Amino acid sequence: MEYFGIHYFFLNENRIYWLYILSAFILAFTFVLKNPRYSFAFSKKIWWHESAKNDYLYFIVISFIKLSILLPLITYFFSGKDVSLFVTLYLEENFGFIQKEKYLREFVVVLYTLTLFIVGDLSRYVLHRLLHTVPFLWRLHQVHHSAEVLNPLTFYRVHPFENILFALRYSLVFGLVTGTFIYIFGASIGIVEIAGANVFVFVFGILGANLRHSHIPLRYGRFLEKIFTSPYMHQLHHSTKYQNKNYGGILSIWDYMFNSLEVGKTDEVLEFGLKNKKVHSNVFNMLIEPLRK
Repeated sequence: MEYFGIHYFFLNENRIYWLYILSAFILAFTFVLKNPRYSFAFSKKIWWHESAKNDYLYFIVISFIKLSILLPLITYFFSGKDVSLFVTLYLEENFGFIQKEKYLREFVVVLYTLTLFIVGDLSRYVLHRLLHTVPFLWRLHQVHHSAEVLNPLTFYRVHPFENILFALRYSLVFGLVTGTFIYIFGASIGIVEIAGANVFVFVFGILGANLRHSHIPLRYGRFLEKIFTSPYMHQLHHSTKYQNKNYGGILSIWDYMFNSLEVGKTDEVLEFGLKNKKVHSNVFNMLIEPLRK
C-alpha cells in the first residue's frame, strides 16, 4: 500500500484493518482489567451516544463522497505519481543528470521508507496546526473536534474540504520525496511493508492507533511520549482544555520541538467536544455549517 499516496488517504485501510481493530480491543481489554474504573469505555453510554451514532452515519456518508467524488478528482488533477514525475524532470532539467551510484537496494528502500515517514509526519503536524490557528481552516476542523465521545470511527469525522487538504498534502509529500529519490538513486526504490502498509504505520497501528479515539488512556511513559504520540496524548488534544496541544501524528517530537507538547495527568477528567455543542449536532450540519459564514 502506498503510505503517502491518494489511495492510503481516501480508503484508509490502515484504521479499519482487522488486525489493528483486534490489537486495539486486546490492549483496551487488558487495560480495563488492570484499571476497572475505565470499564465505562465499553458501555452503551459511549458506544450508543448520539455523538457516536453521528460518527457511524457520517462514516458511511463521507466514504461515499470520497470514493465517488474526491478520489477521482484528486487522482486526475494532483496525483502523487504526477508530482514525482514533475520533480524528477525538474531536477534533471535544472541540475543535469547525475551518475547513479550502485547502492545496495536494501539501503535505498530503508532510506526511502524512513524519509517518507519523517517528512510525511512533519507535514501532517504543520497542516494540523494550521487547521487550529487559521480561522477558516478551524471552522472545517471543528467537525472533527465536535465529537463528544470518542470511538475509532471518530477518525473519519472530517469535513470533505479538510479531506482534500490532507490528500493534497499526501500527494505533495509522496511526489517530492519519490521524485527526488528517483533522481538520485534511479527507479529501484520501494517501501518496507508489513501487511501492505509502511512498516512504521503498521507498528503504530498495532500499538493502539485506534485507541487514540477512545476513552482508554493508554500511555507510553513520560520519556517515550516526547518522541511518540500515545493514545492518551491525542485524547488530550480532543479535550476542550488542551485542543491546542499535541498536533503530532505518530511522532510527538514536533510538539516537543515547537512547544505544543502536553502529556497531562492520566487521572484528569477530560471533556470532549466543542463549547457550542449544537453546531455539529447531525451529519447535515457537519457538512454545511462550516461553509455558512
